[in-house]
Amino acid sequence: MPSGLVALALGGFGIGLTEFLIAGLLPQVASSLAVSEATAGWLISGYALSVAIGAIALTAVTARLPRKQVLVGLVVLFVLGNLLSAIAPNYPVMLLGRIVAALCHGSFFGIGSLVARSLVAPERKSRAVAVMFAGLTLANVLGVPFGALVGERWGWRAAFWAVTAIGVLALVGIIALVPARAGRSTGTEHPDLRAQFRALRSTQVWLTLTATALGYGGMFGAFSYIAYTFTEVGGFSSADVAWLLMVYGVGLVVGNLLGGRAADHDRDRALVLALLGLTVTLAAFGLLAADATASVILVFLMGLFGFAAVPGMITRVTDAAHGSALAAGANVSASNVGNALGAWLGGLAITAGLGYTAPLYVGAGITVVSVAVMAVAARLAGPC
Repeated sequence: MPSGLVALALGGFGIGLTEFLIAGLLPQVASSLAVSEATAGWLISGYALSVAIGAIALTAVTARLPRKQVLVGLVVLFVLGNLLSAIAPNYPVMLLGRIVAALCHGSFFGIGSLVARSLVAPERKSRAVAVMFAGLTLANVLGVPFGALVGERWGWRAAFWAVTAIGVLALVGIIALVPARAGRSTGTEHPDLRAQFRALRSTQVWLTLTATALGYGGMFGAFSYIAYTFTEVGGFSSADVAWLLMVYGVGLVVGNLLGGRAADHDRDRALVLALLGLTVTLAAFGLLAADATASVILVFLMGLFGFAAVPGMITRVTDAAHGSALAAGANVSASNVGNALGAWLGGLAITAGLGYTAPLYVGAGITVVSVAVMAVAARLAGPC
């Protein structure tokens, strides 16, 4: 494994921590900055919106720059955002710090995935992307408990100082370990912004982005309300939710690595099977949520199938766009749009009185459409 991939994974870990740790710190932050918890919630939703915007905007404006330089600049932005959050004297400054940190999120994973795949042989490109995303999946497992633990012992600001330090380490690693020409060895990149937008005209690009949005939407539509499913349907205590979420996070890690290997073998088939597995898992979870043992197994499978499609989707959309960094950023934006759509539809189902298993069925309904879209894309693409 090239050492540059380790540096990229460390950057992904730090960015993932920034996204997830706030959930465990929200009550402390709200109390410290004298705002309501609803207002403090914008530190989460504002971050997500900034990710979707930054993934396209920053990727577009940096299209002509060497990709290593762009990655270095993005991590500097990440460090500054978390530093601003750590020292924030009031809520507006805290929110600004979250927005600054979020702007780099989508572009880092989009451009970083292109750099990662350039560090290995073509037949290992999806596995290389999976290694980079391993940092993000580990952050899913550790983010909330890390934030809660550090916040409880040393205060919420200490958590942001710790993430700032991780960002500095990732910055040093990328500068030292990622080759200067990384991401430009294939000759397929589009330095011209208009050419990058033209690359997005491909039917395969839009089918893949649609499948990505729907796949994420189905999983996160269910995941957004999973704590209620555990406690109100499965009979678990509130204290059990933390370790159940860690089981889900372990599923993400395993699915990411297995999905990368499977995509390098037969990408389109692996993607269809991963999305189909997620659909079946969500439907089964809805039926068996009252059974504690089944819930533990199914939440693990939910994470596994949900993230198994990620490496293959990224390499598929960038291949269809002939190496366009803008397409890689658009994939991250599509996933965040899917997250918002799924959570909204799941919330509507609960509001309609359909119960706390309803988001699971809604998620299954969304992902079955994703399976259909991916199957059409695979058929139109023909044999690889």
